[in-house]
Amino acid sequence: MNQSQTSKPGEKATNGQSILKPHRWGKVVRADDPEAKTFLQGPQRRFSEFWQAFRLFWEYIWGFRTLHFVGPCVTVFGSARFAPGSKWYQLGVDVGAALAKAGFTVMTGGGPGIMEAANRGAKEAGGKSLGCNILLPKEQAPNPYLDQFIDFEYFSVRKTMLIKYSYAFFVLPGGLGTLDELFEITTLVQTGKVKEFPVVLMGVEFWQPLLDFMRDKLVPEGTIEQADIDRMLVTDDIEKAVGEVTKIGMHRFGLSYGPKAKRWWFLGE
Repeated sequence: MNQSQTSKPGEKATNGQSILKPHRWGKVVRADDPEAKTFLQGPQRRFSEFWQAFRLFWEYIWGFRTLHFVGPCVTVFGSARFAPGSKWYQLGVDVGAALAKAGFTVMTGGGPGIMEAANRGAKEAGGKSLGCNILLPKEQAPNPYLDQFIDFEYFSVRKTMLIKYSYAFFVLPGGLGTLDELFEITTLVQTGKVKEFPVVLMGVEFWQPLLDFMRDKLVPEGTIEQADIDRMLVTDDIEKAVGEVTKIGMHRFGLSYGPKAKRWWFLGE
């Protein structure tokens, strides 16, 4: 065998080149993807930056056309690291199932952990399950409970899709990525960039220390207002949370169980 056949993905071959890492859904990327690393490291060559801009533009257009008819969606955020059998994974399954039964399409980041759990709950409840998967140097394959998924190379584009097509957001326990998503959507609501979409924090035990910090430190310092915290619904009651989201969706955003939008064949829809 040659070097590329015996080495593990991400290792260096004898010629110093990174070994290509195949994705089982048809894409091939380098494990240390130099293009992704250099994108945010200051000015690049003109052609390189034009190419990056085109790739960003194409991901936006592809996402818009693919997700145009999927709604109404609710996005579920949460850690990729919780395994089946954990209490937080089961919470994700129960949330996904409840949202599907209420008539919502369940959208997640498409990966494992709580994302998989929410997609699984929706799928097993007979609802629609979608994923916006991110391509990472350490492979994140789409979970097996997706009716449809899109691969994104850029976190910013992926996050836009998860927000743009959803009328509410359920945030389950997670790490840095989940916190980033939580504060992104609450900042957009605070600044009026989006309407006051419901943001639900599931898992009172998990989120209480963060809420205490916000209330006891950030509010007195004047960096946020108490109203910014009050906008979030913090609960362990799935039925209450889904009921509140359904009520807000119908009253504030005019959602209904009526006919879906028609596709236009001449736009390739």
